[in-house]
Amino acid sequence: MKDDLPGAAGDLARQHPDIWSAYSALGAAAAESGGLSDREKRLVKLALAIGAGSEGAVHSHARRALDENIPTADLNQTAFLAIGSLGFPRAVASWTWITDVTEP
Repeated sequence: MKDDLPGAAGDLARQHPDIWSAYSALGAAAAESGGLSDREKRLVKLALAIGAGSEGAVHSHARRALDENIPTADLNQTAFLAIGSLGFPRAVASWTWITDVTEP
């Protein structure tokens, strides 16, 4: 998995496998700590990336969602739901980051 990671995350994973291993284990434990479905977990992670304003994380979670056969309309709705709590500009920015991945 760490050989598939882009950019700085991939560099860190390859150069510091002990840190990557601990980070991965924490993520796995958090993912298994409740009853959310894989689909729900992916959409929550996308929403968190939107809330954090992280373009790279939005791209990553949108790509993974598509790989998991989550419809583009659901990804867009996740961005649109940000309008009320995060504001129109953040929601629109996030939507454009999702379309970076979903449109050719």
